[in-house]
Order: sequence, then structure tokens, then C-alpha cells
Amino acid sequence: MSDQLKPLCTILDDVLQRLANVECKLGVTPGEGAAAPSAASAAPAVVEDEEVHPRLAAYDEHAARALAPFVESCAALGPEMEGVGASVRAVWDGVRLIVELGTRYKRPSDPAVAIQPHLKPCQDAMSKIRTARLDRKFDWHLKAIMEMLACVSWVVVTPPPAPSNFVKDTIGASDFWANKVRKEYRNKGEEGEKHVKFCGEMKALVLDLSAYLKEYHLSGLAWNPHGKDFSEAKVGEVGGAPKAKLAAAPAKTVGGGGGAGIFAELKKKQAGDSAATGLKKVTRDQQTWRNEYKKAGDAPTPQPAAAPKPAAAPKFGAKKPLGPPKCEYQTRGFKWNVENQTRDTCENGVCKVEVADPKQQVYIYKCDNVTIQITGKLKSVILDSCTKCGVVFDTAISACEVVNCRGVQVQATNVCPSFSIDKTDGIVVHITNEAIATSSFVTSKSSEMNVSWPDENGEIKEAPIPEQFVHKLVNGSVTSQVSDLYH
Repeated sequence: MSDQLKPLCTILDDVLQRLANVECKLGVTPGEGAAAPSAASAAPAVVEDEEVHPRLAAYDEHAARALAPFVESCAALGPEMEGVGASVRAVWDGVRLIVELGTRYKRPSDPAVAIQPHLKPCQDAMSKIRTARLDRKFDWHLKAIMEMLACVSWVVVTPPPAPSNFVKDTIGASDFWANKVRKEYRNKGEEGEKHVKFCGEMKALVLDLSAYLKEYHLSGLAWNPHGKDFSEAKVGEVGGAPKAKLAAAPAKTVGGGGGAGIFAELKKKQAGDSAATGLKKVTRDQQTWRNEYKKAGDAPTPQPAAAPKPAAAPKFGAKKPLGPPKCEYQTRGFKWNVENQTRDTCENGVCKVEVADPKQQVYIYKCDNVTIQITGKLKSVILDSCTKCGVVFDTAISACEVVNCRGVQVQATNVCPSFSIDKTDGIVVHITNEAIATSSFVTSKSSEMNVSWPDENGEIKEAPIPEQFVHKLVNGSVTSQVSDLYH
């Protein structure tokens, strides 16, 4: 070959190699012209029974590059750790099965649940590591490995975070124990170097896995949009690297790989031997969908039925539907449960509860725009997550508690020693003249609180319960006073 043509041949070889790499990454299968080896090659060629997907091939490269050195470092520490290293390899092999499923099938509706049966090889191998009984000197090694194995959960991670970041975050927990190993075996000769190398290879394994995920599984486990439905997948149907066999190169070759396949396809189109060759051309008068070619009296072309509109998503802040209404007594605990009551579920908007024993208590939950009338002496009343409700009761021996409510009113027709108000916006407490001296109020994280009572002349008075205070440091302690707004 002339010396002047050598630089040109080098450039062409580089271009063809780059085209071949692009085809490999995109998963494009070479054409017939690219299937045969180069004419200049007379040596035997390796022909694979089934082409390995680029994602799977990259995973195998990751295992050879990072997993194998880690397993070797485990074996260097003795037969006990050699068994642990073999189990770690089994975990990585189990993950390879999941990656292979992703190359063959479409993404299921719930990937985390769908792939659970296929994760059994990983789970069995991890369980074997967890229950391994090793020498006490390998305690930190085993704990570091168990923390590192949390990175295997990337197959069920839904971003955020991205799988690559999720895997990288496990380094901190494993390094916590690995640093103890490094400190223990530092400067201890050749034996100590084996332990330090074990820690380094374990960290390198996680970092290499993170780099692989960043390139091939950036937003979670990658699936094949043109593959089969995942419901057809059977446990154990995939696994093992593709087998290769040795075949002799043919005497005559059609063309080279890479760019040669592209040029072969271009020549086919120029010669009229493309995929569209032989198809009948549809002339204008045969295009019956045009309005000008419809005959008078022809039935109109049936229109496809409109797809039903999806149900409108609930607006932000809309009330969630309540559960079934309930008003029942539970013997265990001596408690009345009044739940999900509304004006429509009660007669005249009033729900009546008759208490027969002072040991009983009434628990009112998620009621809306309804009045709860309680007759009889009882232990306590609890009002939880209610809106625009009114509660009337006779005598409470212990207390009346109001939690997570809005716009409620509570009335004690006789005596209630204590009212507890927590996380409530808008409440009015009505008490009798006899209960003024004995009633107390405990409030927290609440607003718009008022108390109402009759004076000596029978007139109803109402006053706000303070929610603003002035705090001062006096003699090393904090003192609090009601704000001037309430004076």
C-alpha cells in the first residue's frame, strides 16, 4: 500500500470503529452485510448463539473489573472469608438476572412488586452471609459487607434519588466499619495489607457499580419498551452468560462490519431493492377518504367511539370522603366510638349517645357539621379531627379533650374540671356558673379560643383564651405573662 494512502486508511478505520460503537450502544443489530467478518481476516471467528444486550455486556464488564478483585481479596483472608466472597458473587449474579429481565420485557405497572419472586437468589445469598459464623476477628469485615450489600436495592429504587446516587450513599455506612478494619491492621506487615486491600476493593466495587448505573440505569432499572409483557416472565427462565462457539471464517465475505453495513443498505435503496420495493402505488382516485370522491347517499364513515374521559383528579384542598358512619359501644375499654357522622347520617343533624355507667368515655372522630348530644355522667369526652361540630354533655369526671379540630363548640351543662385544647383552630367552650371556680383550660398550638359563661344576672359573657404571651428572663429562669392585648 502506498505511504500516501496509509493516513487515509487509518482515518477510515477510526470512523468505522466509532460507527460500530454507536450501533452497539443503541442496540442496533447489524445488517446482513455487517454480519460477516472482514475479508482480510482469515482467522477463525467467535460466533455467538445469541447477541448480548449492551446493558448486560456492560454489567459483565463491571463484574469482571470490580467484583472479581473483591472476591479475590476475600479469598486472601482465609477460607472463611472466601465463602463470604462467593456469596457476594452470588448476589451480583442474582442482580444480573434482573438486568437481563429488563432487556427482554416491558416495564410492569409496579416493578418493585413484579420482580420480587425473581430476587430470591439475591435474598438467599444475603441470608447466607448474614447467618455466617466466622472468627471474631472478622466481625467488622462482615458488618461492612452487610452495609455495602444495601446497594443491591437499586433494582427497586424509584427516583429520586437516582440509583447511582443511592448506591454511592451506602459507602458511608460500610466505611464506618471498614475504617475500623483499616485502623486495626494498619502497619501490620503483609497480613495487614490484605485486610486494608479488602476495604479498598469493597469501596471500589460500590463506586464502579455507581458508574455503571449512571450510564445505563440513570432513572431506575431500564426496561425494553419493545419487549414482551412482564406477566409472561417465569422465575428462573433467564441466567448465565451467552455461550460462544468457534466457527471457521467463510472463504468469501460479503462486507465488513460497522460502517460497511450502512453503505450496503444505501446501495440497496439506490438499486430499488429497499423495503418499499414492490408496493402498489395508491392513486388519487383510489383515496376514498377524500370528500370529493364520496358518492351521494353513501353512509357516513363511522367515527371511532370517543374514549371515556378519565376521572378528574381531586382539587388541592378538597375534602376527602368520610368512611362509613359508626356509633357503637365497645365493652372492652368502656368506650363509645362515634365516627364519620354528618348532618345527613343523623336524624335532624343530632347524634344521641346515652351513657349508662360513669366509667364509660366517648370518643368522637372525623365528624362534620353535626351535633353530638351525650346524656348521663361519664368519665371523659375526646373530640378528634372534627369540623364544625357541637358537643353537649352533662358531667365529665376527668376531662374534655379537643384535638385537631376546626370551628367546634363544646358545652358542659353541669361540671367538667379540665378542658384540654391541642392543635385546634376555632373553639368556643360553654360552661355553667357553678363550673367557673372548678374548670381549668390547658392549651397548645391552638388559635381563636373563647370561653362563654353566664354572669350573676344571667347574661352570657364571652372572653378569649390568650394565645400570645410575653416571656422574660428573670434571675436565671423564664417567666411568662399574658400579652397586653388581653387586658
